[in-house]
Amino acid sequence: MKAMIQRFQYMAVALILAVGAVSCIKNDVPHPVVKLDILSLTAEGTIGETKIDATAHTVDILLEETTDIRNVKITEVTMTEGAESSVTFPGSFDLRNPLYVMLSMYQEYEWIIRAEQTIERYFRVEGQIGESVIDPINHVATAYVPMDADLNAVNITAVKLGPKEISSYSPDPLTLVSFDDTVRHVTVTYHGDVEEMWTLCVVPTEVEVAFSSVDAWAKRIWLYAEGRSDAELGFKYRKTGDQEWTTVNDITINGGSFSACIEGLEPLTSYDVIANSGESVTSVVTVTTEDTFVLPNGGFEDWSTIDNIVCPYAEGSAPFWGTGNDGAAMAKTTLTEPTSDVRPGSAGKKAASLQSKKAALMGIGKFAAGNIFIGEFGGLVGIDGRVNFGRPSTARPVALHGWVKYNCGTIDEIGRVPSARPNLQKGDNDEGQILIAVGNWTAEEYGGSAECPVVVYTKDESTYFNKSGKNVIGAGEMILTESTDGWMEFTLPLEYVSTSAVPTHMIIICTGSRFGDYFTGSTHSLMLVDDLELVY
Repeated sequence: MKAMIQRFQYMAVALILAVGAVSCIKNDVPHPVVKLDILSLTAEGTIGETKIDATAHTVDILLEETTDIRNVKITEVTMTEGAESSVTFPGSFDLRNPLYVMLSMYQEYEWIIRAEQTIERYFRVEGQIGESVIDPINHVATAYVPMDADLNAVNITAVKLGPKEISSYSPDPLTLVSFDDTVRHVTVTYHGDVEEMWTLCVVPTEVEVAFSSVDAWAKRIWLYAEGRSDAELGFKYRKTGDQEWTTVNDITINGGSFSACIEGLEPLTSYDVIANSGESVTSVVTVTTEDTFVLPNGGFEDWSTIDNIVCPYAEGSAPFWGTGNDGAAMAKTTLTEPTSDVRPGSAGKKAASLQSKKAALMGIGKFAAGNIFIGEFGGLVGIDGRVNFGRPSTARPVALHGWVKYNCGTIDEIGRVPSARPNLQKGDNDEGQILIAVGNWTAEEYGGSAECPVVVYTKDESTYFNKSGKNVIGAGEMILTESTDGWMEFTLPLEYVSTSAVPTHMIIICTGSRFGDYFTGSTHSLMLVDDLELVY
């Protein structure tokens, strides 16, 4: 009996040791890497589409000015399947500050939901000079009037300091007339419990009319000035050295501020400009227009083959355009090459043919978009590519003109689903893209060189080019979602965020498969481009 008990004790110890040994086995099987994204967000009281940046992990919504930013109702959020959120949706949230959301599965990804709200505010008085200055932080509105204005008989013509239709004022600002050696206070109430004490100021100034900015481009000059709102406002110009002035038409007037654009001027030429407010006239301002920049090989007539790679420039000349042929050549494939199918009426004999294909590299099949761009191929890292975009240029064109012929295939290759198009699937139409941008990108910030500063790395979505990025001064984009009926002429305008900022580089991208960076598109998509030129 004693021997049997000892045998059971030994067995128990052995079992405990066995369990302990199993518990010490290290689990070396790695968890899969699953990128967790917010795919869509819907909220009440918003304007336009929600902007989701899967690279920066941000969601930006624009609120109506009547929406209470302290109580924004988010009604629906969709995210990567299986992801768990640290914040429960739907719900109401105070978005005066960003809302931080942690998505988790095998890894964690922090997302930021931000809201922007613009409330139109103005304070206008009869005969004021220029625009009023509105300080929404300190709640001060200031209007400037001539020195001879009667401050005891100020006529307030319009005022709006809170959200439209839901704001009340005490006292009614339109009843205030005396601003002699004093300011007036108005309480603005909205959303039931928001009260803002605003200070209204009317300040005399000796300035009757003045330029606020004069921006000279290659063939146009942008004029901005301020004068008396109750006077006749205008501009005149002449070529420096001429005697006669030309009156500028099509003036935009906003209270005492006025602006215009003079078009059809000559590059590298000096011009005099003046602004007038009634009988008052500014001093003469002289500016010189810029030079025009002509796209090298914009007709795609010059090609060469160097080390078995087809290049969009003549051998021995300085490269301007780049393609993905360098990377595709490793798979013995050419994406971009010359074609004799030129646009109607062309004086040239060649155009650029951009064919999307699936190429086998290192034993792995990868989709590659046919493309041509300003810049250079930066090399391969494994099977991922680096592209260096941009060439030096201070030009500020107003449009890109050219010809395109596009065969739009249906998507048959999906490497990754674009974050901007989470529902994209095989069978959908591919998308062609023509994009132009000018900006002041730097190699230090964007990873490239002084020549080609912007680096895009297909493995890192955070590097993908954003035409609304902070260093973009002007940009235009055309998306082709169906085949063209033969050759199509186009004029693609650029939208500028500033007429005074001067770019350092230019980028142009043409591709038959817009989502090529994601290795997604159609092997049947073919884009031809010809005779690209800048319009000034």
